[in-house]
Amino acid sequence: MKAVQIYEHGGADKLRYEDTDDPVPRSPRDVVVRLQAASLNHIDLWNRKGLTGMKVEFPHILGADGAGVVEEAGSEVTHLKKGDAVCLYPPVGCGACEFCRTSREYMCVRLRVLGEGMKGSYAEYVAIPGANCFPIPEGYGFEEAAAFPLVFITVWRMLVTNARLAPGEKVLILGIGGGVALAALQIAKAMNTWVAVTSSSDEKLEKARDLGADYGLNYTRCDFTREIRNLTGKRGVDVVVDCVGGESWAKSLAALVKGGRLVTCGATTGATPPTDIRRIFWNHLSIFGSTLGSREEFEQVLRFVEASGVKPVIDRTFPLAEAAAAQTRLETGQQFGKIILLPG
Repeated sequence: MKAVQIYEHGGADKLRYEDTDDPVPRSPRDVVVRLQAASLNHIDLWNRKGLTGMKVEFPHILGADGAGVVEEAGSEVTHLKKGDAVCLYPPVGCGACEFCRTSREYMCVRLRVLGEGMKGSYAEYVAIPGANCFPIPEGYGFEEAAAFPLVFITVWRMLVTNARLAPGEKVLILGIGGGVALAALQIAKAMNTWVAVTSSSDEKLEKARDLGADYGLNYTRCDFTREIRNLTGKRGVDVVVDCVGGESWAKSLAALVKGGRLVTCGATTGATPPTDIRRIFWNHLSIFGSTLGSREEFEQVLRFVEASGVKPVIDRTFPLAEAAAAQTRLETGQQFGKIILLPG
């Protein structure tokens, strides 16, 4: 099969489009999926650079998200057959630790994630446990089905499970344009909340308004905390989605109402920001960190997108052979929505 592989960590120039062996199922519970689409995530960049701390066996195939058609199903896979269209749930647990035994395999002490601890979706085929294959949501094509799993399950856990977002609340989302931020906007608006977003790009802010954002704040021209206070009558917002970190972190905390919640799954501009801890306990703030989510939460997401009609925003598609160009677009922040690779 054709795949994009890396033989060492480094820049986008380390991605090689080449022939490699077809994947082989590890157990009778595995399936082989012929991929029709794969989507890019920032975790792909960190894995390419070797920044996650995960050891991989080279050559390695990146890619945490994908959708396609079952090509082969193991003898113990009963819910799938050849020809079924599926999307992929990325994490695979060990099945034995305390987290796996309590349906929290996304926290497994020996966690493997598609494209991280196991070969991923930048390929024509992928082998994965059959339990990680779910029906494609009604009304979704393969590109959309590849674009939503990792970001939507992460955002669902942040906003719904952890922050317990409720209709009528106010939300601030930092750095609109990426997959997580856009999924947060779409889920929050579908839940009838008021949403403000930030960006350094007026074009991205305008696109976010088209998706339902109530306010767009260009953080290069304003103090977004002060603007949020003004917009909310000095009250602040109930929830901040800050996957940016860096110097924005303290401003995010300052934008929250008393009893507010900050949720995060990343730190794209800095992982060690200064924090005034007193602000947290004086104002009864809650901070939730999370990545991924449970199978039950993934099923909730599937039901939600079908009932609400929400679909992930697609930025651009690239042939699999142009994965380096696709990653460069993501790495330089040019995208608005998900970037898709097409193996065919």
